[in-house]
Amino acid sequence: MSSSKFSINLHGVAWALSAIISLLLVASMLGQISRLEFGRDSVYGLVQLFNVNLENNVPTFFSAFMLISSAVLAAIVGRSYKQNRKNDSRFWFVLAAGFLFLGYDEVFQVHEQLGPPMRVLLGGGDLGFLYFGWVVPGMIIVCVVALFFMRFLFRLPTQTRGWLLFSGCLYFGGCLGMEMVSGRYFELYRQDDLMYNILTTIEEGLEMTGAATLIYTLLKHISLSSTKIGFQIGGTELVLEPN
Repeated sequence: MSSSKFSINLHGVAWALSAIISLLLVASMLGQISRLEFGRDSVYGLVQLFNVNLENNVPTFFSAFMLISSAVLAAIVGRSYKQNRKNDSRFWFVLAAGFLFLGYDEVFQVHEQLGPPMRVLLGGGDLGFLYFGWVVPGMIIVCVVALFFMRFLFRLPTQTRGWLLFSGCLYFGGCLGMEMVSGRYFELYRQDDLMYNILTTIEEGLEMTGAATLIYTLLKHISLSSTKIGFQIGGTELVLEPN
């Protein structure tokens, strides 16, 4: 069987993802300025196409792509651990399933369905930072997951553990932390104004940066553990080696 090797430049991946995220955030903010300050709320559909606060558009699918890519990479690490009879392979597979769900949720906004019933449970009225009620079960789930993975995290190489925690802080700092801030702002002023859109852009920016950092972290871990990403197409084996 013939074999072809391709190298993945980690810094190149990081720069490419950072550039795309920056362009998407700038495009979204320019669209909101056009809509709110100049009354041009479409501009040939580009405002909606790049609005990070809407669904089924370019930022949504890019975020989902990064999360699904992270799921694939985590599954590759898990398979490598299992093949080499290393401990903790199951944790990698659970991580892969979690990233896959987050990618699914990014497109279909499953978490938003928890908002109305949670508002009822919380008594309605002024909920402050809990205005978007889904953040309550969201925080509970994050705490449970953190406890589940705690021992696993401390068994990881120091560099991998640090980057993994950093990516998680960025991602959940956006989808939970900034969601609470933007919810409080919207409850106070009830306006889809420029400041509200700045807050939601920061929120989505943190989420996307967290997902990009996660991809870098997983590729770096694969590189440090000398794990090769192999695919077989016909009679040719393609091997991708992060460097």
